[in-house]
Amino acid sequence: MLSNKRLQELELLMDFEKVEECFKEVSSWIENVGRKRLKETVNLEDSLEMLLQAQKHFREFDLIASEYCRRGQEALKKMDRWEDFSSVDVQSYRGKLQSYRDELEEFCTQLDEHRHRVCETVRLYEFFDKVRQDFCCIEEGVKA
Repeated sequence: MLSNKRLQELELLMDFEKVEECFKEVSSWIENVGRKRLKETVNLEDSLEMLLQAQKHFREFDLIASEYCRRGQEALKKMDRWEDFSSVDVQSYRGKLQSYRDELEEFCTQLDEHRHRVCETVRLYEFFDKVRQDFCCIEEGVKA
């Protein structure tokens, strides 16, 4: 039984190498592309037309970013079975795994927040644009 458990742990360590390779790619994209693009959405445009353009660009980015988040989550999910192992060898990898999980969760949360903020800002600008148009129509009716 001890030998079988050790073999399972060794298999997990080999799986970890695959997960780590995948996550390094995801992590690299998050650092080199993802975070920079999220920072670009901090200052949204002042006109509805420009804001709609920014929303379009964000949606294109969001599709790619969501795919990287999904890939990272799938890779980390493969390592859930590590919870059953308590050897020192496995413990040292758990720390790395947790830091990967934290980094991915932070980015995915920021992505969700930005998605919500862009959507709400567009809705607000559309509302104000409609109010402005209605107000102009009322003004024209009063003048006539």
